[in-house]
Amino acid sequence: MNKKMNTKRTLVSFLLIASVLLLASTVSAYSFGAGSDYSNLTVKVNGDTAAVATDLPTVNAGDDLTVQVKFNSSITDSIKVKATLEGYNKDVTALTSAFDVEAGNSYVKTLTLTVPSDFANSAVTGDFPLTVKIGNEEVSLGNVHVQRDSYHVAIKSVMSSDTVEAGQIVPVEVVIKNDGYNDLSNMYVTAKIAELNVVKQVYFGDLVNVETTVTDTEKNSMRGTLNLEIPSDAKAGKYTLTVEASNDDTKNTATKDLTVTNSVSDLALKSGTDLVLLNPTNQLKVYTVKYESTESVVVMPAASSKTVPITVPTSGDYKFDVSVMSGDKLLSTVNFSGSSQASSVQLTNPVFVLTVILAIVFLVLLVVLVVLITKKPQKTEEFGESYY
Repeated sequence: MNKKMNTKRTLVSFLLIASVLLLASTVSAYSFGAGSDYSNLTVKVNGDTAAVATDLPTVNAGDDLTVQVKFNSSITDSIKVKATLEGYNKDVTALTSAFDVEAGNSYVKTLTLTVPSDFANSAVTGDFPLTVKIGNEEVSLGNVHVQRDSYHVAIKSVMSSDTVEAGQIVPVEVVIKNDGYNDLSNMYVTAKIAELNVVKQVYFGDLVNVETTVTDTEKNSMRGTLNLEIPSDAKAGKYTLTVEASNDDTKNTATKDLTVTNSVSDLALKSGTDLVLLNPTNQLKVYTVKYESTESVVVMPAASSKTVPITVPTSGDYKFDVSVMSGDKLLSTVNFSGSSQASSVQLTNPVFVLTVILAIVFLVLLVVLVVLITKKPQKTEEFGESYY
């Protein structure tokens, strides 16, 4: 019996000693060196007390990491508190403004860090050291385990001309990459200029994650080109080009400014009673010209112009609009208005009478001349004498 009691006492003593050692290690893990101006340092990460280094949470790249620092000060001074999360190539820091501390008092400061996606090229996870600096004294809190987002596509670049002429085609080259934890299936890229109602979508296919060995059929990133046709009637100005990469699991967008110029103010011009049509594009266009009860189709070769006669009344005032269509889209409207009068001649006008007389005399003389020229002369009879 006594032997069992001794065993229990020994076990209790061992647990007590182990608890003390654990507590000591916990305190020492977040304490400054001897003679430090600050003590009783406690840290909460994302609201949870991080008692030891292994208690730091696992987070995803791009998340906000909140670090709350509580400490006692043994000095009176003006200091700053800084938190640093070390990335693979680039660190992320958060820094308070300067504040005053007084000896014998405790202070709490909260800092927010954006978790970096600065992983090793072929890794989907990483352990990033987290440190806190109070004044000139720094303490390590251990490693924060960071994972890539479960599904994430990055738009690495959007390349196109900064300026394009209305009616032309602008190629948009897009590079996307799988920056997520898992593979991405059936990726689509859409480029659009909403103000001009221009949209183009291209299927990019599947993208594996960075840990997968890249082969001819499996790729982690992809490049593609989308050709956007700028309407020939687009007004000159600055527009926003939006590129979206998406599938059923994720979506990401990027934007770029695009300036459109238009050297042709209108595609249809009035010239007397004719309509002049212009096709400033490098493609064949088919226009429909409509006015009143008339409708005609005009085929326009690339970079060409064509004159279309417009039928107006032969007498009286007229006013109507001529519409130029491309499919169901109205390209231009030109107004035709004016007055037509039937021609009339005053027969009593002296100039007119003299002109008529001269014309008659000229015709008579012309007839006489023709008769004289065409009349054959009479053949004279010849007589001869005979001698016997």
